[in-house]
Amino acid sequence: MRFDILSIFPDIFSSYVSESLFARAIKKSLLQIKIHDLRKWSRERHRKVDDRPFGGGPGMVFQVEPIHRAVEAIQRQTKKLKRRRIILFSTRGKKLDANTAKRLSKYDQLTLICGRYEGVDERVADHIADEEISIGDYVLSGGELPALVLMEAISRFKKGFLGTRESLEEIKGFYPVYTRPASFTPKSGKRSWKVPEVLLRGNHAAIDVWRRKYGEDASRRIHA
Repeated sequence: MRFDILSIFPDIFSSYVSESLFARAIKKSLLQIKIHDLRKWSRERHRKVDDRPFGGGPGMVFQVEPIHRAVEAIQRQTKKLKRRRIILFSTRGKKLDANTAKRLSKYDQLTLICGRYEGVDERVADHIADEEISIGDYVLSGGELPALVLMEAISRFKKGFLGTRESLEEIKGFYPVYTRPASFTPKSGKRSWKVPEVLLRGNHAAIDVWRRKYGEDASRRIHA
């Protein structure tokens, strides 16, 4: 799978995708991540890609022209890939969830447009992007963090990205996990913090029942 990211701050992505799961997936050729500086497609002498909003208002807005040129260039580079999609990050977009990530994981290539400042010319949403996505009911300074969140949420559904398929939260469930020591007493504490006894007995049937019940209770609390 290939991700093409459009941003005016391409260096934001470098350290994250060069570590841990992403680094391993890239090395194994499971993923391609191409980071593009949007300013490359500016025709302004100072590589400007934004301007004041029509009708007035604070801040600057990304222009449609450099984004259109950038997306066309990426589309030419990826024309041999069958399933492609263009995503714009927006507070008005569809809320990202596991079902959306799983759906997008079936594509061969995704172009991710990261806005900044006061937003992106609405013609990008109307005529260039296939869909808009939001990662939550809050406002960030740009689309770079949402792009990283979306890439990881999608990549987890790609075979080989995780060590085991059971690592998927959707399969594992919402139960807590513990490791050694079985009992821990903080220096400033009077009582020990103990692992639930059921996990220490080696009765896997009982453990499965405990995990399933805990997961069902947690799921009800989350979706209430």
